[in-house]
Amino acid sequence: MLGSLTIPGRPEQVATARTFVSRTLSSYQVGTDKDAATLLTSEIVTNAVQHTKSGVDGGTVTIVVIGVPHGVLVEIIDDGSAGTPIVKGDLYAAEGHGLFLVQHLAAQWGYLRDPAGTTVWFRLPAADEPQLALEPAHPQAGSPPAGRASGPDDSRPTHLWAVAIQRGVRGVIPPELIEPASTSA
Repeated sequence: MLGSLTIPGRPEQVATARTFVSRTLSSYQVGTDKDAATLLTSEIVTNAVQHTKSGVDGGTVTIVVIGVPHGVLVEIIDDGSAGTPIVKGDLYAAEGHGLFLVQHLAAQWGYLRDPAGTTVWFRLPAADEPQLALEPAHPQAGSPPAGRASGPDDSRPTHLWAVAIQRGVRGVIPPELIEPASTSA
C-alpha cells in the first residue's frame, strides 16, 4: 500500500483527494499516468459525495493507493447507498460522465458492496505496459471476503487490500471476487 486518506464527504474535499493521489504517485514514482489517476479519483470521489451516505453530515470517503505489478490500483470507499454504480452512456447528458471516463481510461475497474459501504476501484497500467491493457474496462462486482483483515485504517478496511494481505500477495484481485455487473443506465 502506497497510502490512504480519509476525508469528510464534502464537495470541497474532492481537491484534497486529487492532491493526495497526485502526491502519492509522484512520491513513489509508480510510472503510471498520474493525470488519469487524479481525474478518475476526482470523478469517483465526487460521485461518492453526491450519491452516497458519504455526503451527509459526518460521512467520509477513503482513498487508498496500492502499487501493483505493472501499475497502480486506486480504491475509493464510501459509506454506501441504495443503488449501485452505473455507467451512463449518454454523452449529451449534462452530468453522469464520471464512470464513463473510468470505463474508458482505466485498464480495469469495478466495485464491491457490503453493508458498510461501496468500494469503487480502478487499475491503471504502468507507462511501459503493452497498449493492449488500455482497452476499455468493464465493471466487476463482487462479494466481500468472509473474514476481512485490517486495512490501512482499522475502522474501514478495504475489500481488495484486505484480501491481498490475507493471501500475502499485494495487488492481486482474487478471481472469486469478480462477477459481471450491469453497465446500462
